[in-house]
Amino acid sequence: MVKDIITVKNLEKNYGSKKAVAGINFSLKDGEILGLLGPNGAGKSTTLNILSTILKSDKGEIDVLGHNLKEDAKTIKQSIGIVPQDIAIYEEISAEKNISFFASLYGLKGNELKKQVREALELVGLYDKKSDKPKTFSGGMKRRLNIACAIAHKPKIIIMDEPTVGIDPQSRNHILDSIKTLKARGAAVIYSTHYMEEVEAIADRIIIMNEGKIIAEGTNEELKQRVNDEISYSFNVNNSEKLIDEELYLIEGIKKVKILENEVYLTSLKSKDNLNEIIAVFLKRNCTIKSMNSKEASLENTFLELTGRNLRD
Repeated sequence: MVKDIITVKNLEKNYGSKKAVAGINFSLKDGEILGLLGPNGAGKSTTLNILSTILKSDKGEIDVLGHNLKEDAKTIKQSIGIVPQDIAIYEEISAEKNISFFASLYGLKGNELKKQVREALELVGLYDKKSDKPKTFSGGMKRRLNIACAIAHKPKIIIMDEPTVGIDPQSRNHILDSIKTLKARGAAVIYSTHYMEEVEAIADRIIIMNEGKIIAEGTNEELKQRVNDEISYSFNVNNSEKLIDEELYLIEGIKKVKILENEVYLTSLKSKDNLNEIIAVFLKRNCTIKSMNSKEASLENTFLELTGRNLRD
């Protein structure tokens, strides 16, 4: 049985009257990539900053590799690699020296230091740039160097807070591939992002946060299954003001109705073959259908269903 290497219980953090983290509970399993998904302001960064010992919680208990975070933060830091949202590297020294500096803070030296610096550079695809200064790097290369600095000491747990913000697709793919490699080498990763496609690509399990709370947790398939029995329709129509919500709700299987100017959105049980009845209501109300789209469950749909908002709102 795979053991939990981080356990978080009843975690809370307040900023004045604002509850940034509202009593959450979750765990990280050994060798797992855990995706932490949510829009800006959901509480992701606050949670990760607490786990990283940068912030103190107001309430709650955190156990990391058998150590209590409040009592043994120094020991825990040795086992964690932190990739912050803001890039933390030195622009005026070489990529190799950047990694050497950060790795030496964990006690690495001599040949072991050189070996692990090289491995970190190779992992992020920057070995050929080892002598170059980061001030000459693209944004994506700086992000990759930032990761190399965090993982050269071979931490058991790696915490990544939106490491692909504002970078090119090639660097994003390189980072995602690097994370898969780190998992294959035995590391566990907590990966925070508001890019749905990233957690779908790499995460073993996903936590969705909104307004400081965990609103859903599971694998990609488990989360999609929550709305998998539904189908969403969108219609572009004339005379939408003539439609009556209640009339559409009378159609068997219809769960949600949203009527806007020239747009009608319906959510229906997939098992009910009711499209002809929907169209019949439009025709009855003299609403001409100009276009129609339908889509089945996706993680994006699931998030919208759970929160009532788009991920990047």
